[in-house]
Amino acid sequence: MSDWWCTGPSWDGDEPGLGWYAPERGVRRRSALPAGKALAFAVTGERRCLGVRRGARWTACPYAAVIDGGSARDQCADCARLDRSRSVAADTMADDPRTYGVYLAYFGPGLLKVGITAAERGAARLVEQGAVTYAWLGYGPLMAARRAEALLGSALDVRDRFGKADKRAALATLPPVPERVAALAELHGAARGLAGWPEALEPAAFAWTDHTEVFGLERVPVGAGEVMGLAAGDEVVGTVVAGVGGDLYVRDAEGGAGVFVVDGRLLAGWVLCSAAGGVTTAGVRVGKSEVGGAGGEQGSLF
Repeated sequence: MSDWWCTGPSWDGDEPGLGWYAPERGVRRRSALPAGKALAFAVTGERRCLGVRRGARWTACPYAAVIDGGSARDQCADCARLDRSRSVAADTMADDPRTYGVYLAYFGPGLLKVGITAAERGAARLVEQGAVTYAWLGYGPLMAARRAEALLGSALDVRDRFGKADKRAALATLPPVPERVAALAELHGAARGLAGWPEALEPAAFAWTDHTEVFGLERVPVGAGEVMGLAAGDEVVGTVVAGVGGDLYVRDAEGGAGVFVVDGRLLAGWVLCSAAGGVTTAGVRVGKSEVGGAGGEQGSLF
């Protein structure tokens, strides 16, 4: 019987989950993790590089490389290098014929970014990143979209990325939806007024979408703990509270660490099995301290 390796966060429309892959069988699957879903899993063995994924094709790591349990990266250096040799993010796919959308994403006060995504993916990229509110700026060929992204960076000092810590912290200080929309509208107007707008990029009228309900932001507590990394034998036991981008917010079993967040990318590359205990034993940092749990019996994975 082949092992199912976790491949990390997997959104299906408005529902968070985890992806799985059985290399020996070449089969993928997905587990939905909506709010209220019980979790009870342990990480086993060694965390392995997941190789290179390109669309429907999955190439396993030829070295079966062991990777760091504390890193969000799910590839070894060699597979990451191969991945970037044909990557939009690394600007090594200039011949990509697909239409791309340029978007503006709001993560919190002062956290407005510009980015691009293949138009065929719709808003999937925005959900995966944990964008709280967003608006489309325009559509066109890849290189025109890239030029627009660079133009906003140079002319308006709009960044193209923010770190996980910044985005998590911003959730505690989110203003009301109208203020988020106003910030996006102001940036959208400023961007459209710039000289040098790529002619091949068709502008999009301002229209916004908010993910408060999709993510369950009203259930995300201030000061939630954080799983910093995983090692073989660590267990996570509790109930899903919310899913924000790649993050899962989990309420620990009674007597545990309260609500904590697990970066789903930390699970990628592990084989998971049912937990043996009744509370989370993975190290959870709360403020500057780290706590762990111990406990009774729990039979199911999730």
